[in-house]
Amino acid sequence: MPIELNDGALGRLPAGVQGPAYDRSALAPGIVHLGVGNFHRAHMGVYLDALFGRGRDQAFAITGAGVRAADAAMRERLSAQDFLTTVVELDPSGLSARVTGGMVGFAAVEAEATVAAMADPRTRIVSLTVTEGGWFVDAETDGLAADHPDIRADAAAQDAPRTAFGMILLALRRRRAAGVAPFTVLSCDNLPHNGAVARRTVAGLARLQDGGLADWVEAEVAFPDSMVDCITPATSERERALVRDRFGIVDRAPVVCEPFRQWVLEDRFGPLGRPALEEVGAEFVPHVAPYELMKLRILNGGHAAIAYAGALLGHHFVHDAMADRRVAAWLDALTRREIQPTLRPIAGVSYDAYRALIARRFANPEVGDTIPRLALDGSNRQPKFILPTVRDRLAAGAGVEGLALEVALWARYCAGTDESGRAIAPNDDHAADLKARALRARGGEPAAFLSNARVFGDLGADLRFAGAFGAALAALWGGGVERTLAAYAGG
Repeated sequence: MPIELNDGALGRLPAGVQGPAYDRSALAPGIVHLGVGNFHRAHMGVYLDALFGRGRDQAFAITGAGVRAADAAMRERLSAQDFLTTVVELDPSGLSARVTGGMVGFAAVEAEATVAAMADPRTRIVSLTVTEGGWFVDAETDGLAADHPDIRADAAAQDAPRTAFGMILLALRRRRAAGVAPFTVLSCDNLPHNGAVARRTVAGLARLQDGGLADWVEAEVAFPDSMVDCITPATSERERALVRDRFGIVDRAPVVCEPFRQWVLEDRFGPLGRPALEEVGAEFVPHVAPYELMKLRILNGGHAAIAYAGALLGHHFVHDAMADRRVAAWLDALTRREIQPTLRPIAGVSYDAYRALIARRFANPEVGDTIPRLALDGSNRQPKFILPTVRDRLAAGAGVEGLALEVALWARYCAGTDESGRAIAPNDDHAADLKARALRARGGEPAAFLSNARVFGDLGADLRFAGAFGAALAALWGGGVERTLAAYAGG
């Protein structure tokens, strides 16, 4: 009979399920995490659970926070099971499960409760996974999108913040007034230079409110870069049934993930310190950028490459797309020829081995990751995972035929039908505009797609890139996806 997950069940977990190797009552809150989703619980939650199990740094337990409807639903599910999470690692050689216990609370889902949790003197780190689209980055300037309505609202009403960054600033202001040292702000999102982005966002909003506060933020608050990695699919009834039927646990919000995780952090935290995560596999380095670039370009760029090709060829699951030689050969050719050469060497790291590792991870059938998930929110992901590589190739005088083909595949996808004529459901906040531009591009006006300054900035006016994009798009519409991919992979 499956058992309900809660503190009372920890002493009688089913055989083979690992539970917290520590007394949860000894934990103290030290990290407030904004955006408690599956990735956070499969990544930071697992690292901290392992560290607490060694008897280390138990004053860095997690308090969840957030103000969206999804945060309220997650809070309700987790509070009903004492903030425990079952994490299942989807290893093709055999699945395993552990119950993690490093979260000790979840602030009420409203701004004041979130601010109060961050302002609490026990809080040493505020971490975030608010997704790539939640950072208010201006695509043209790479700075804060100061004209966004939510940013304007937070600038005008600093004591009634709408955004996570307005809440962070209000909490920092309260700590400063009380003589409490500032917490470290740690981004765990897939963003290039995510620490620098966090600094620009928080300090930029502070500059709109109070110049003195902005100066203090820039001088006193730490924003370390980090690179995070663990493929973590969404939870559905399929995953809940797996945990119940295979492992004997009724968990309202289990997490499934691949049997791989990586965390590389810049060792630059604030005066309140950090947990000794290096003891459980995290890497602390002087500069995260080379590792970050490797992951963003090969893994995240690779996801984009297979997402649109796989969708147009009718695949739903990522592992099925990787089993399709047309897609696998395209991915290998693009990453080897055009992406890998933009990376500087890292001591002790083989990019060829990393590419092979990524391909194996994508092909894991147990993960059940989906093409629609990878294709989600392209207007935010393309400028982060593909277009910087295009710029570097152009600056080096190198070819961009494959990268332009990836963008053309996205444009072909945005047109709304796959190769068999089946409709593709919109999955971008700007889907209507993207579709209109994609259809104009199909009609012989490729500049209509590239003139989207929100996505491409000034890159759409580059004649080399525009020419390669136009040729690739014409090939896709004229000869089809399969023939176009084969021509590039075979070239």
